[in-house]
This record gives sequence, C-alpha cells and structure tokens, in this order.
Amino acid sequence: MDKLNKNNNFKVPDGYFDTLSSDIMKKIAKEDNSMPLNEGFKVPEGYFETLNTKILGQLENIPVETKVIPLKSYKKHYYTAASVAAVVLLFIMVQFNSDKTLSYSDLANSDIEHYFEFNDLELSSYDLAEILPIDDLDLNDIMESRLDNDNIIDYLDSYIEDFEELNMHNDD
Repeated sequence: MDKLNKNNNFKVPDGYFDTLSSDIMKKIAKEDNSMPLNEGFKVPEGYFETLNTKILGQLENIPVETKVIPLKSYKKHYYTAASVAAVVLLFIMVQFNSDKTLSYSDLANSDIEHYFEFNDLELSSYDLAEILPIDDLDLNDIMESRLDNDNIIDYLDSYIEDFEELNMHNDD
C-alpha cells in the first residue's frame, strides 16, 4: 500500500457512499413506471401448463435399457499400478544382483600383470622397495614355484662344499 501512486487524479466526493444506496433506490423507483410492457420475449399462452406433460411424454419414449458409459476410466489406474510394480520389481532385482562386492582376489593375475605391463607407473625399483614392506615379504611370494626347506638343503649340499662361504652357522 505504501507504493501506491500518490498522484492519482481519481477522487470520490465527500459523503458519496453515505447516500449511494438511497440514490440507487430512487432511480429504480422512477424506472419501474417507465419500462415498456410489450418489449422483450413472449411465452406462448398455456406453455407452462402443458410443459410437464410434454417432458413426461418424451421420457416414456426413451428405451429402458441404456448403455452406461463411465466418466472415469479405471484402465489408467491399472496401468499406473502395473508400472509401479514393474519399477519396484526391477529395483529389487538390481539390488539383489549387486550385493556381490568385488575384491582384489577377484582379479585374475593376468589382468594385474597386463595392467602393470602396459601402464607406465613411473616407479623405479628403488621406489618399489620403499613402498613394499620387507618384514612381511616372503621369498615364496615372489617366486612362481614354492621352495621347500628340504629342496634348499639338498641344493646346498650338492653345490656348496663349504658352508662357511655362505656365512651361515650350522647348529646341527
């Protein structure tokens, strides 16, 4: 209301609404006498007396069995319910099939070797030595075939003549 145009040129005279209803009633009383009686629409003589019987006569001619056409179609509701059920079923199936989480053991060794072979990691052997913990590393982890202690001792017996060359102490 504060933003109304204050330069409005339309004004209502003082006391206009106080006498408005009495002025309107005076004009209506003057016009009732001046209305012409023969102008406007005319209704034929006896029209309303015979109207009721004409309507009932037309109703009797209507066949008793009529086809009722529903205004509201329920097919839309069936289609909506079926589509919602399909979406829920699809969602449940996707959730059921996606429960399996992949882990490092699921990868094939050939995939891992292929990745390291064809992707340049820019890591030198010194960088790898710093990253890999030596305490947890076992020789059998590096080699493809496992070495048994018996095989190692047999090898050393056959090819090494002096154990002292290996700087090993034999407590046997």
